[in-house]
Amino acid sequence: METSTQAVYAAPDAPATNTAPLVIVTILFFMWGLLTALNDVLIPHLKAVYTLSYVQAMLVQFCFFGAYFLVSLPAGALIRRIGYQRGAVAGLLIAAAGCALFYPAAHSGYLLFLFAFFVLAAGITVLQVAANPYVTVLGPAATASSRLTLTQAFNSLGTTIAPALGGVLILSGIVMAPDQLVQLPQAAQEAYRLEQASMVRGPYLALAAALLLLAVLFALARLPRITHAPEEGGVSGSVLRHPRLVLGAIAIFLYVGGEVSIGSFLISFLGEPGVAGLPAASAAPFVSYYWGGAMVGRFIGSAAMRVISPGKALAFNAACVVGLVVLAMSSHGALAMWAVLGVGLFNSIMFPTIFSMALHGLGPATGQGSGVLCMAIVGGAIVPFLQGAVADHSSVQSSLFVPALCYCFIFYFGVKYSRIYMRT
Repeated sequence: METSTQAVYAAPDAPATNTAPLVIVTILFFMWGLLTALNDVLIPHLKAVYTLSYVQAMLVQFCFFGAYFLVSLPAGALIRRIGYQRGAVAGLLIAAAGCALFYPAAHSGYLLFLFAFFVLAAGITVLQVAANPYVTVLGPAATASSRLTLTQAFNSLGTTIAPALGGVLILSGIVMAPDQLVQLPQAAQEAYRLEQASMVRGPYLALAAALLLLAVLFALARLPRITHAPEEGGVSGSVLRHPRLVLGAIAIFLYVGGEVSIGSFLISFLGEPGVAGLPAASAAPFVSYYWGGAMVGRFIGSAAMRVISPGKALAFNAACVVGLVVLAMSSHGALAMWAVLGVGLFNSIMFPTIFSMALHGLGPATGQGSGVLCMAIVGGAIVPFLQGAVADHSSVQSSLFVPALCYCFIFYFGVKYSRIYMRT
């Protein structure tokens, strides 16, 4: 097994204990979890307001996660220039600007909403590029996967709160069915759309204010100075020459795609007559079970992977997800509903485990590798789009085979590298 040389390290002036810095960075994980999971509420809301197809509605995720692909490398260059702490502050300010854009979008229409999602995600991308490597150096390399899993648990706390909160604040109004809306005069349709779209203004202005406050607090916080190790001749070639990194990037692409795709369709899935037949406002709180399962699983996984090979845990969880998705596709009623909601529990460890496994042994190329993995998060843009196309031509339930295929590859990745941490 290759030995690992960290590409980033804490400067000599770092404090003796990393607990306080880890707590501060964990707040960032919570915030972008909250912001990301609100998309699951906004997608069915905007779909109903603007009478969109599933493919058109999935443009929300396409713009949101497309930002990861376009912004990750520039974000890495920005952070190398201004540092990790200032980079996180910049990400918070950009995300706040994206939230603020929801106010004019409520008056301008769907296209400005999509632009607002892109700006918001650009800010979150900067946070991701800064925070994930930061966590890996705030402690021993041997427990990096466990530590990143723990911080991701608080990311899941944000994703758990968001759907229930969004259901109350955004979906509480009565939304007409598309066939009812088209029967109204054109002026009445426009007035209705404006009224329903305006329901997002208050929550997102509050989020913009919270992000601005967090940016100020984060700028004033005393964090250890994290710098890059000098480049060494041994990594002069392309970072993509590392097979595990390439396969890890594919696994990140498919994992984020599968997780986001299932979450994006949950409210629609629970609204299917053969599943639960729930209206959007009633279905939204159940989405919290999906993300809440991931939160619980990450706390469990953080402890379990101190003694269990991360690759074996990843393969086991991926196999369980494939089984649950197949069950949700082939059954009806409460069984189908709870099968798909149970996927969240087994999603729990996947992102941080794949991320840390793919970076293991890269040495000074770790920073480049992190950028590649963050770019791979664009899977959250592509896979939901593909599932939307299938759902438009068949049904939401049958379209679940798209994320099921994604998890099959993750199972393969976990099995292939099941012994990656057997020696340190």
